[in-house]
Amino acid sequence: MGSPPMIDGAFARWLAARAGQALLDLRTELGFTDPGALKSAGDKVSHDLIRTELAKWRPGDAVLSEEDEGSRLAWAAEVNAGAVSRLTADRVWIVDPLDGTREFAEEGRSDWAVHIALWARNAPSPHGLVAGAVGLPAQHRVLGTDYPPAYPPMTVEAATAGARVIRLAASRSRPPVFLTDLAEDVGAKLVPMGSAGAKIAAVVTGEVDAYIHAGGQYEWDSAAPVAVATATGLHASRIDGSALEYNEADPRLPDLLVCRKDLATRLLAALQRHSG
Repeated sequence: MGSPPMIDGAFARWLAARAGQALLDLRTELGFTDPGALKSAGDKVSHDLIRTELAKWRPGDAVLSEEDEGSRLAWAAEVNAGAVSRLTADRVWIVDPLDGTREFAEEGRSDWAVHIALWARNAPSPHGLVAGAVGLPAQHRVLGTDYPPAYPPMTVEAATAGARVIRLAASRSRPPVFLTDLAEDVGAKLVPMGSAGAKIAAVVTGEVDAYIHAGGQYEWDSAAPVAVATATGLHASRIDGSALEYNEADPRLPDLLVCRKDLATRLLAALQRHSG
């Protein structure tokens, strides 16, 4: 793919595409007879590639990757958080080298992703994300903040019907326990999908209207998709309506709502009724 572009958004797209191609090649090479081995190899191949390219092309920036040793640590009082370079850095790349390892290891599934996001201390937005890309390698596309998709159009049904059916992306394996009741409350239907990146990408492209998660996640699960979603003009927040914040000492970010702006007030009110 040649030398990468120097503008951060385009660089994120380039890096997501490179890692995505490496993962597709790995799928072809290893096949699907040993899903465990394929998952492990996928995490390693993508992580090593991303880390190598960031070290080469963005050597002054800090990195938070799901596959870094100790990345899930909640920085308790006895831990010297000041020794963690990302907490004092002005720029931090937050990456998930392979979002949706289960789907990646299943033949025929395309709902897995590569997440590349950049957080900056001087960012104008509360979430601090200034660039990002979500690679969907098996779908042969990358969604990025350098060329954010147009705000998703309403479906034909929504444009012509008085009452619209909201399509909620839901985990096919770990949906929040309250989500069924919430869907019934707002007249929504659940659309099962794989990785968080694939779900938020589906909101960005208009395949679904919203994604709600409250089962526990980390910053790398949502940083890149949220960067793209907000660049597109979608709503993104915690499920209580507060701002998403990244590059925190504790990388856990357990819940979020990403949806069309016209649905945010309605869904946040429903979340108040059902998530507590």
